[in-house]
Amino acid sequence: MSALDHLNEIKKRGWRTPNFTISALKSRAARYAIVIPVINEGERIQKQLHEMAELGLHMAYDIIIVDGGSTDGSLEPEFLKKCGVCALLTKTGPGKLSAQLRCAYAYVLLEGYDGVITIDGNGKDGVSTIPAFGAALDEGFHYVQASRFIKGGYSENTPLARLLGIRLIHAPILSIAAGRLYTDTTQGYRAYSAAYLRDDRVQPFRDVFDKYELLAYLTVRANQLRLCSKELATCRIYPQDEKIPTKISGAGALIDLVMVVLATLMRVYHPASR
Repeated sequence: MSALDHLNEIKKRGWRTPNFTISALKSRAARYAIVIPVINEGERIQKQLHEMAELGLHMAYDIIIVDGGSTDGSLEPEFLKKCGVCALLTKTGPGKLSAQLRCAYAYVLLEGYDGVITIDGNGKDGVSTIPAFGAALDEGFHYVQASRFIKGGYSENTPLARLLGIRLIHAPILSIAAGRLYTDTTQGYRAYSAAYLRDDRVQPFRDVFDKYELLAYLTVRANQLRLCSKELATCRIYPQDEKIPTKISGAGALIDLVMVVLATLMRVYHPASR
């Protein structure tokens, strides 16, 4: 399917995504896609892709980069090809993280993948655990969440404010909304089945998902619909003595995040009459 065909099909289905371009670097060859959202991650994404290639992950999964408008030259096509990247999507329309993910998930569904594993492109997450997410999808789980806080998980240099926010606010509230315990809900490292994303009771392709809303919503919606979900032990390491790589920074962003969590609890993002 060409880039134009993708965009036309998205419109035909009534899915709302920002405009984006598609640069296909190789043909689809896997059952599951790994989606990596990035924007100006520089050496971090390059190091991560090198590590993924060394582990042979590009042989088992199709890697799809969804770029929010990087200007640092870190995503040159030749470099991506050497690392086995399947496609580069570049969001040209408005919106932040959730808007990027809408572009990527629409592409994944139209390409016919059975599921998607999403991992940040800032190098904080251990990529060696990616096959465990694929195995969970094979087992029939519809939503799989990474956690550094369960048995076997590991974290390092997590900022205290972030740690307290997760353990005392974010995870407890989303656990209440979901009706089950989750321990590490701010993590973008997760997997979804295609069936979950296509479910008419979910409808992720809506403009209400612009910043961080889609992550919170998809965390709770699976269990609300009684779909199989689980947490997987992973590691998350923040760099020491460096600027913290994060999409959430500043008081405004933190306030937005809290408001998103409360809106999720109140079911603001649910589809109408669902």
